[in-house]
Amino acid sequence: MDDNKNSLDPGPFFHGTKAKLEIGDLLEPLQFSNYQDKKSNYIYFTATLEAAKWGAELAKSTSKERIYIVEPLGDFENDPNLTDKRFPGNPTRSYRSKSPLKIVAELGSWERHSDEQINHMLTSLQKLSEQGKNVIYD
Repeated sequence: MDDNKNSLDPGPFFHGTKAKLEIGDLLEPLQFSNYQDKKSNYIYFTATLEAAKWGAELAKSTSKERIYIVEPLGDFENDPNLTDKRFPGNPTRSYRSKSPLKIVAELGSWERHSDEQINHMLTSLQKLSEQGKNVIYD
């Protein structure tokens, strides 16, 4: 894993979800994924509001979309699901960790993608799933 002091990204870091969390709560790996019906070995986060918005909007739940500002409490690495498979070079500034993330704040307001954009993304992800290409390497 990357040594955080030499990371490409100093933050701030975000986590988009539909889970209701409180300041000081810890997001930990080995919990059920926001996107698949399995436990995830990592906790995922990003340094871009754009990627966090997608995380909140695409999470499987009917609860309110939320974006939290998080502090990684251990080492983290580039998310290979995006950096190796979809967006070489990590332009989404997406990361994952086997250490917890601490919730330090919640963004009170943010502009979500349009329903049309979200539906288009969901349709694209469904097509990838049907082709066996929507795989999360965890």
